[in-house]
Amino acid sequence: MPEMLTSVWATPGLVWLMLTIGVAGIVRGFTGFGTALVFVPVAGIFLAPQVVVGVITLTGIASTSALLPRAWGQADRAEVAVLALAALVTVPLGLWLMARLDPVTIRWIVACVAALTLGALVAGWRFSGIVSRPMLIVIGAVAGVIGGLTGLTGPVVILFYLAGQSAAQSVRANTILFLAALDVVIVANLLLRGAVDWRIFLLALALAVPYFITSLIGQSLFDPRHERIYRWAAYSVIALAVLSGLPIWT
Repeated sequence: MPEMLTSVWATPGLVWLMLTIGVAGIVRGFTGFGTALVFVPVAGIFLAPQVVVGVITLTGIASTSALLPRAWGQADRAEVAVLALAALVTVPLGLWLMARLDPVTIRWIVACVAALTLGALVAGWRFSGIVSRPMLIVIGAVAGVIGGLTGLTGPVVILFYLAGQSAAQSVRANTILFLAALDVVIVANLLLRGAVDWRIFLLALALAVPYFITSLIGQSLFDPRHERIYRWAAYSVIALAVLSGLPIWT
């Protein structure tokens, strides 16, 4: 055990990773989104892509487990099942691409996906049509590829699953349930490939501590009267994370 802990403390950029996941927790606490958008671009500076994906998905499983009971009762589980099954098929493709693409290329993909997502959020873009069954399959499939390749499991759902005809409560519950399922699918695939070892588990556990604490802080700081300020603060943090994670700096 001491050797395992020593290896975790020897993780490159551990202090920065803890600071980043802590900030991501605050952002998630008062906005409800943004963990991966903040953490993944910065983590890519210090960690290999498969480690980034493993850590963020394991942390995601831990963080969403507390939200699942309520979401399970409010979600349209049939819709989520379609999304999850589509992602189940395409996650291996994302992981296959991750294993073959150059880490710098993956960092550019992360930066582009995060920047496009941020731009759409800032612009207030939302899909306003009806989400049909084929569209659900496409959403799940694309989310599976991007999630497996980069660890960014949320952007596709954030941009395309928030249909105007759906109640906000249902959309939130569906999103929580789907992202939890996607994290489990990615971790299961990584385990089958032997790409997740005890070092990644311990690193995820170490990062989960500040993330959990700061998520509670962010939640306690939230005041609906100042939601616009919180969201713009979150957008600024995400933009800073994307810029700092660009491969041009290292």
